[in-house]
Amino acid sequence: MANWLLKSEPTVYSFDQFLADGTTYWDGVRNYQARKNLRAMKKGDTAFFYHSNEDRQVVGTAEVTREAYPDPTDDTDEWVVVDIKPLKRLVSPVSLHQFKMDSVLKHSALVRQSRLSVMPLDPAQAKRITELASA
Repeated sequence: MANWLLKSEPTVYSFDQFLADGTTYWDGVRNYQARKNLRAMKKGDTAFFYHSNEDRQVVGTAEVTREAYPDPTDDTDEWVVVDIKPLKRLVSPVSLHQFKMDSVLKHSALVRQSRLSVMPLDPAQAKRITELASA
């Protein structure tokens, strides 16, 4: 199973709202690299939910429940979404500052390609986020 990081501004769609909804499709992606990442997601993959802009921290986890299909908010049929369900809120959110200072996480796409909204995490990065979140 692969690991991903999904970014959302908490004022637009927060992890609290996601928990309340119980499931959602990840829509509105209009970047080619992010679309490629959505298309690579498989059912059962783990996604880390990152609050961008204000909080700048990973706050929870989710699971991909449906692989890529056409984005219902797109009239061009160029863009895709995946369905996700929440798994859990992190005990200790992992901040962007921690990413930048950590020897494993500082090489992640979050630090290197900060504007990308959907990005892969390698197994070591996912494990490190989990470790920091339980501390």
